[in-house]
Order: sequence, then C-alpha cells, then structure tokens
Amino acid sequence: MGYKVGIVCYPTYGGSGAVASELALALTRRGHTVHIFSFALPFRLQMRDLSPVSFHKVEAPEYPLFKSYPPYLLSLVAKIAEISQAAKLDIIHVHYAVPFTLAATLAVEMLDNPRPRVLTTLHGTDVTLVGQDPSFYDVVRFSIEKSHGLTAVSDYLVRETQSIFHPSKPVQRIYNFVDTRRFRREKSVPFLKSIRKEGYKILIHVSNFRLVKRVCDTIQVFANVREKVKCRLVLIGEGPEYPLAKRMAAELKLDSQVHFLGFQMEVESFLSGADVLLMPSEEESFCVAALEALSCGVPVIATNVGGLPEVVAHGECGFLTTIKNISEQTAFTLELLRNESLWMKMSENARARAVSLFDVSKIIPQYEKAYHSLLNHHPED
Repeated sequence: MGYKVGIVCYPTYGGSGAVASELALALTRRGHTVHIFSFALPFRLQMRDLSPVSFHKVEAPEYPLFKSYPPYLLSLVAKIAEISQAAKLDIIHVHYAVPFTLAATLAVEMLDNPRPRVLTTLHGTDVTLVGQDPSFYDVVRFSIEKSHGLTAVSDYLVRETQSIFHPSKPVQRIYNFVDTRRFRREKSVPFLKSIRKEGYKILIHVSNFRLVKRVCDTIQVFANVREKVKCRLVLIGEGPEYPLAKRMAAELKLDSQVHFLGFQMEVESFLSGADVLLMPSEEESFCVAALEALSCGVPVIATNVGGLPEVVAHGECGFLTTIKNISEQTAFTLELLRNESLWMKMSENARARAVSLFDVSKIIPQYEKAYHSLLNHHPED
C-alpha cells in the first residue's frame, strides 16, 4: 500500500532542495502519493514531468501589518494543515529543520486524529550553522524534539546532531542518493564538446556559491593547473560569492578561460563532459554535487571535511586534502589530468561507488522503512 507523503523543502539551489525533489519523484514511481510544499517550485522539478506530484505554493498574505515581516511560517503551517486534512496525509517529511519542522509539528497539532507523523531529515547547516546560533538554538532543539522521527544524511551529521542537541530519540543515517541511470557518462552539452574538440581538459565546480564552498579556491587551483595543462574551468551555480569569483577571474586575466554558466537544470549534461570536479569546501555534511559527479564517472578533488570522506574514497575515486591546501589540490588535479590510466581507473571506481552505495534504488527503501516505522510505532511524544 502506498503512503501519502507531504514533503516540505526549500526550492533554491542546494543539496536539501535537490534531494527532496528527487525523493518526491522517486516515491511517486514506487506508487506513493506525494504533495510538495514550498514558496516556489523547487529548481530540480522545473522542466520535469510533475503530473504525479501535487505542488502547493505557499504565499504569505500582504497585510499592511505584516509589510516588513511577511508571516511565511504561519502560511506554511496553515497550508500543511489544510492539505494534510484534505488529502489524509500519513507523513510530513521535512527537509531542513528551520523552520520546517516547527511548521509541521504546529500543523499536526491543529488536526484531529489520525494525525500525520513528522519525519525530519537534517541536511547540514540546519545543525552545524543555524542550529548553533544562540538566537536559534532553543527553537531548533525544540523542533527536533517535537519531530516524531529524525534522519541525517551522513554519519558525520548524525554525530554532530547528537553532540550539539542531545536528542532524546535516535537519529538514523540515510545517505543522499543519485539516479545513476540519469547521471552517467553518456551525454554532454555541445558547449563542452566544443571545448574538448580544441583539446582542453575540463575542470568543473557545482555549488550555491556560498562562502563555505570556497569558490575562489577553485579558481586559484585552476589558475595553477592551466600553467601545466591545457584546460578550462566551468562553474555551475550562483550565490553570494558569485561577484567575488567573477572579479577574481578578471583580475587573474582568466575571463576567457573560466566559464560562469549560472544555474543549470540538467547538471548531468555538464558533469558528464568534465574531467575533474573541484570541491574545496570548508564544510560539507554530504555533498550531492560530489556524488552526482562520481555517478558520471568524474573523479573528485575535495577537502577531508564533514561527510565528504563518506562520499569520496581517497585514492580510489578522487583525492581529499586539508582545507585551503591549494598546492596539494593543484598537485592531485595535475596527477589526474596527466595520467590517463589513473584517470580511467578512478573514473571507473567513481561510477562503481555511486552505483553500489548510493543509487536511488538502494536509498528510497530506507525512507519507506522509516515511514513504516513511524506509522506503526507510536512512542510517547
């Protein structure tokens, strides 16, 4: 029997929204009914077949009293409660604790029995950044305690959650996933094909351009590598560090060699044409971009932080370095680009690791099992 699931997520470019969107589509393919709540259509669902999914746009009312602070949280609570009652939802699955867990638990409290159960998937900065802000700590901890079930996307994040919030209930690790049939080394956009025809290797970076992603480190690594190997850098995404990255590329006179492509709906078409993914982050609880690169057979040069070592096996499908270690990141990148047999081996290992550990077919049943457990086991809340 299929479950009726409400998924609450941010629609913007980032791992939590991507995973929530892909989860929604995967659940519908397995016979479940899915409703998505957000203030805009999640980017991963744009240009996709949404017929199996019901999308509910949440809009804050424009009352004069609320002019400076539109009450999005209240609107979200009302919408979740309305659809939960009308569609008789079994599960409210929130991706990112702030403010979605609080909204879901408030919505559930408004309803008569039987009430849906709330499952919170923690994705990273909701624990490691927002959750540790003194202004939000108590709210986040309260929300986590009120959630009926908790999952986190890596063992690292499980440990961080337990250390920071000391939840009274277990935190189950359920890794992020990838559709390895979609993310594979088969298709590449004409733009990248044209670069390859000119004999260039392609380095790529995919992120939301937040400070923690260290996009400027990526540009510096590229600047070093291009002195030894004919290559180009492709940057996918946008965010706060975008203007700084553009300025740095200009100052290094790399304007014609660093390609800023902004948001891309079909990121697999760019990953599948790349040689190396650069991900020099200060913090990563998992890193969906790294996993999707592995699935496309792209070795990853990343930092040995957070959950990244659980995704990228050092020396097997890429290399891990310390944060800000530009020289080592440069050396590893050059080693891959210069040694074709090493690149081929790591490319094969990357694809195999994605298929064997993180394919959607292996992860979705774990979420289904979590749903089943919540609906059939009601400890005191």
